[in-house]
Amino acid sequence: MSSRLVGVGVGPGDPELVTVKGVNALREADVVVVPVMDTGERGRAEATVLHYVPEEKVVRVVFALNERSDRARREAAWDAAGERVAELLRGHGAVAFATIGDPNVYSTFTYLAQTIAELVPGTVVETVPGITAMQDLAARSGAVLTEGTEPLTLVPVTAGSTVLKEALAGPGTVVAYKFGRQAHEVAEALRETGRIGDAVWGSALGLTEESIRPAAELDGTPLPYLSTLISPARRDGGRGGKL
Repeated sequence: MSSRLVGVGVGPGDPELVTVKGVNALREADVVVVPVMDTGERGRAEATVLHYVPEEKVVRVVFALNERSDRARREAAWDAAGERVAELLRGHGAVAFATIGDPNVYSTFTYLAQTIAELVPGTVVETVPGITAMQDLAARSGAVLTEGTEPLTLVPVTAGSTVLKEALAGPGTVVAYKFGRQAHEVAEALRETGRIGDAVWGSALGLTEESIRPAAELDGTPLPYLSTLISPARRDGGRGGKL
């Protein structure tokens, strides 16, 4: 029988936001892989998983999660991680990989699945969707993501401030991921485009160190890497004005 690799979205950090299907997938898997950085500290995915499965079922695999400048180091880390997961798949029928947010939205799981397709041909790859940081921030802050015909643009600020400015110049809501280290540039882009008034940012959602603040308070101080920003669309037409 073919082995199964299941990418499970475990949400942005609050263990109560893992779906029932996600919990079932974690519990039904023979082993649950969680990504960790080479520094070894426990990440959000691992902390969330441990609310639902025993520690002895969890396998920590090192990924170069934040490596962008050294491609050779990043590729070597991906290869090593792929080999480790391939080894687990050869010995087990079902391996789950836990990822924060959703496995199909800016997730390490994408690269892992591509690697496994080459290393263990015939492996069945599945995903279980997870609640994203933008959904959680919208719920906690009261920011409405979309109305009527409005578009929604999701931008990783690691792509550069120019991409963010282009999105902010458009008509819809803009969500920025991973903007903590570029908080100053993001605040400038919001002010230049007149979009800072209703914007809100958040980090560590659902955790004890949670912070949710108006973007107008951004003062250039670096924020946690995984900070999320929502800049709602301009809405001047009253209720149903965008229908």
